[in-house]
Amino acid sequence: MTDEPATQIPIRHVVFFSCKDPADIDRVVDGLSMLADIPAVSHFEVRRNRAQDRFANDVDVIVYAEFADDAALRAYRAHPIYDACIDIVRPLRDMRIAADF
Repeated sequence: MTDEPATQIPIRHVVFFSCKDPADIDRVVDGLSMLADIPAVSHFEVRRNRAQDRFANDVDVIVYAEFADDAALRAYRAHPIYDACIDIVRPLRDMRIAADF
């Protein structure tokens, strides 16, 4: 046993989106990209789905973010940029599936 502090694993936040109209995918990516400016985020990516799955291609856009802890994730969700992003993206999206681990 060492006296070194335990390394904290960040919270990983992954969200999958599908768009009502494929023509809106770039608008959704642009809207979600605003979230990178929220100070609570320690790492942020938003990308179009590149997969060409044989069985389903339901996901158009993926968000991947990391947070130092639960407080940072709560601060992210409470930030005004998060609300502005929802106002842009929600009318354009169909499915949204989120997971935190």
